[in-house]
Amino acid sequence: MRVFNKKSGGVVQLIDKDKMQEWPVELPLIFVEYIREKQLKTYEGSQLKKEVSQYLDEILKEVAIPRLISVLEGKSTEETISALLRIEELSKKNIEMTRPIRPYLNKLLKNTDKKVVKLAQNISNNFDQVDRRKNLAQKRKEMREKEKQFLSGKLSAADYAKARREYLTLKE
Repeated sequence: MRVFNKKSGGVVQLIDKDKMQEWPVELPLIFVEYIREKQLKTYEGSQLKKEVSQYLDEILKEVAIPRLISVLEGKSTEETISALLRIEELSKKNIEMTRPIRPYLNKLLKNTDKKVVKLAQNISNNFDQVDRRKNLAQKRKEMREKEKQFLSGKLSAADYAKARREYLTLKE
């Protein structure tokens, strides 16, 4: 266990890197992303957050990324497929937890095994869908703002029409 002390006298305990070596290959990545997304912001004190963040970086550099690369670039197609299946399922539920794998997908798309390529493509498509939804939500927000400006007379009809056209083409 790795222990971090809080200012209030409490402690934050995180699992040791050596124990993570026994986990399935994608689990250390998921663990790091979960702590960063859900837990880190709840910790009190910037020093504690900094220490935990540094430890999470160590986990990524020493355990998670090397293990993931060794499996994804390894000779065992069955092991790669197994890891990709678990990552694909996770990407359907919570794509943010699988963000660290994204840079490695391009190499997997060039693999000779059709099943590996298909799984990598599915995961990549999940990323694309989420990115498209985020982009569309941002454009929708901007469009609402432009509508308000247009209705209040602060935006010309031509500018509004142009913005609306851009929004509709993105939506398709």
